[in-house]
Amino acid sequence: MLLQSTPPDTSTYMIAGYVFFAVIMGIYLASFILRRRNLEQDLRTLESIQAESRAPVAPPPAKVKAGAKSRSARPAAKRAKPARRRVTRRK
Repeated sequence: MLLQSTPPDTSTYMIAGYVFFAVIMGIYLASFILRRRNLEQDLRTLESIQAESRAPVAPPPAKVKAGAKSRSARPAAKRAKPARRRVTRRK
């Protein structure tokens, strides 16, 4: 009598498991696609920044008034030295 009983029908649980697995894999693949798209966009941005930094940049034309000396033409002794800050300890 014990061996003649039929096992319970669990096919709905099997189908639910496959659906659950398919949904999780879909989310996982969508995450990879979004990450790759963002990575490619970041790579393009970095390459454009690198290309801009390698491009030769012409210095802006200097505007010099007639009779005026440029800062670099002054002797080093007459240049103003930056003021040093005094560091004090607090007690």
